[in-house]
Amino acid sequence: MIRLAWRYLWSSPLTTGLNLLLLTLGLAAMTFVLRAGAQVEAGLRRDLAGIDLVVGAKGSPMQLMLAGVFHLDSPTGNIPLSTLDKLRHQPLVGLAVPLSLGDTFRGFRVVGTSPDYLGLYGGQLATGTLWSGPLEAVLGADVARAAGLKPGDRFAGSHGLGAGGSEHAERPFLVVGVLAPSGTVLDRLVLTDLRSIWALHEGHGTPAKPAGSAAAGPHDAHGEHDDDRETTLVLVRYRSPLAAVMLPRWVNAQDGLQSAAPALETARLMRLMGAGVEVLKGFGGVLLLAAGLSVWVALIHAVRARQGDLAMMRMLGAPAWRVALLIGLEALLLAVLATVLGLGAGHALVQVLGWVLTEQQSLRLGPLGWSEAELWVPMAALSLALLAAAWPAWRAYRLDVTTLLQAPR
Repeated sequence: MIRLAWRYLWSSPLTTGLNLLLLTLGLAAMTFVLRAGAQVEAGLRRDLAGIDLVVGAKGSPMQLMLAGVFHLDSPTGNIPLSTLDKLRHQPLVGLAVPLSLGDTFRGFRVVGTSPDYLGLYGGQLATGTLWSGPLEAVLGADVARAAGLKPGDRFAGSHGLGAGGSEHAERPFLVVGVLAPSGTVLDRLVLTDLRSIWALHEGHGTPAKPAGSAAAGPHDAHGEHDDDRETTLVLVRYRSPLAAVMLPRWVNAQDGLQSAAPALETARLMRLMGAGVEVLKGFGGVLLLAAGLSVWVALIHAVRARQGDLAMMRMLGAPAWRVALLIGLEALLLAVLATVLGLGAGHALVQVLGWVLTEQQSLRLGPLGWSEAELWVPMAALSLALLAAAWPAWRAYRLDVTTLLQAPR
C-alpha cells in the first residue's frame, strides 16, 4: 500500500512538487520562528547570569541593560566611582561589579572591570593568568581566535565603541590570559583592570571624560578611592528578595543615577520582538493553509482520475476502507517528506542566523538542540494532511463499483 501510494503521489510530479514546496516553506517558516525564538531567549537568559540590577547614568533603562549586560548598545554616560562604594556598603547588595566602557579592539569591546565579573559567568582561563595591573588584558575566546593573539602578545585598542576611532598606539595592552569558550558574552570581550581605562584616557594634568567610558584623571594605583574617578555601569546582584522592591527605588532617588532590572527589560524586549515573530508565524500559517487547499484539490482530482483503478481494486477484493486508506497515505507521505525538508531548512536558517550574529559580534544564540515547541511542526503537517485527505478519502470509500464498471468507456 505504501509503495503504491508513493507511485500514485508522483504520477503527477508538477502538482506534487508544488504542494511539497508550499508545505516545506510553511513548515520551514514555523520551524525558524519557533527555534530562533527559543534560542534567542536562551541566549538572553544565559547572558543575564543572575544580574539583578544595572546601575548607570540617567537615561533609558533598556539602553542601560543592552549596554551593561549584552554589550549591544552605547551606555547612557558615566557615574561617579563613589557609587560603587555606596552600593557595596548597601545591606541589600550581595555583589557589585563595576564596568568601564569606551574602547574597542577590532570591534570587540574593551571592558575595565574586576575579577568578580568572570565569576558571574563562571569564566575559566584556557591559558595564562588574570590581569594584575593596568594595561594587562584577558581575551575572550572569540577575540583571541579572530585576532590570533596569545599570552605575551601586545595590541592597541581604539577609542570609542564604534568603528573609526583613533588607536591608543602609545599605550598598548599586554595579553596575559585567554578565556576558555563559554558560549556567553565573555567570549567577545577584552577584559582588563579599571585603571587601564583611566590610564588610556588621562590627559596631561587635566581629567578627560570620554563619552561612555571611564573618566580620566591623574593616574594612581589606588584609583578606585579617588572621588574624581568615574565608571560607566555597576552590575548588582541582590542579597535578599527584599532588595528587588527597595533597591531600585533607592538608586533612582540618587542624583544622576538610573537603575534597570535586566529581567524586566528583557521581557519587554521579547514583547517588542513579538510583533515580528507573529508576522512570520502568520506568513507560515498562510503558506500552510494554501498548501492544505492545494493538496485537497489535488486529491479530489486524483480520486476522479483513478476511479477505474480504484474500482478494479475493489473487484480484486480490496475492502472500501483500504481504498480510502490509499488516498490518506498519499497525503501522509507528502506531509512526512515536507516535515523532513521543512525542519532541515528551518534548522539551516537558524544556523545561518547564528553565524551572522557571530560575525557581527552580536548576541550569541543559545545552545543548539531540539526545542519542545518544534514538536508542533510535524503535528501540524500530519494534521493538515489528514484534514486535506478526509473528504477525498470519503469519496473513494463511497465509490459505487457497479456503476463505474457499467459506465461507457
